Amino acid sequence: MNIVGRRVAEARQNCKPALTQDALSGRLAREGIQLDRAAIAKIENNLRHVLDYELKGLAEVLGVEVGWLLGAEKR
Repeated sequence: MNIVGRRVAEARQNCKPALTQDALSGRLAREGIQLDRAAIAKIENNLRHVLDYELKGLAEVLGVEVGWLLGAEKR
């Protein structure tokens, strides 16, 4: 079971305003992380694993803790 994908989708939707997968891709690119919309969709649908530096970047851009993306209860 891949917890990260579900949590990425949840955090993306909880942003104010909600981020599209494309917008998330753009924000990650500004941080030097190349994940296109298709890669984000694959992550959210558990079809692609997340590398450690991608996880760190996702947490920073989405404003959540890495631990939360990994399944910890606190945001």
